[in-house]
Amino acid sequence: MHMAHYSRYGWAVLLLFSFLLFGCEMERRKSDAELGLNPQQAQGRRIFDRNCARCHEAYSSRGLQGPSLKGIYKRKYFPSGLPANDDRMKDVILMGKAKMPSFRAALTDQELQDLIAYLHTL
Repeated sequence: MHMAHYSRYGWAVLLLFSFLLFGCEMERRKSDAELGLNPQQAQGRRIFDRNCARCHEAYSSRGLQGPSLKGIYKRKYFPSGLPANDDRMKDVILMGKAKMPSFRAALTDQELQDLIAYLHTL
């Protein structure tokens, strides 16, 4: 029983230390209004959360399984080397590229337009 007390105490200290160490890097998720998103962009954000966020960061420069998409349209080229424009982005989303799967069957034309509108805000 005495050892279990230390074990629980140790976990509490570890959690507190982790929060202090990484807490500064974690940011509260901003609302659509705080980001200044219009209704189409807000819908695109929900589509991003549902389909893209597991592999791509939106507001951080860290990569996950795929590259960060922060500032993706502010660059001349995408990480793949393709020109940073809507046509190339649609091609990558619909057909996939390298490790990225195709989302042709997962997105309607309107959802694709909404997603592109949101990506322009990053």
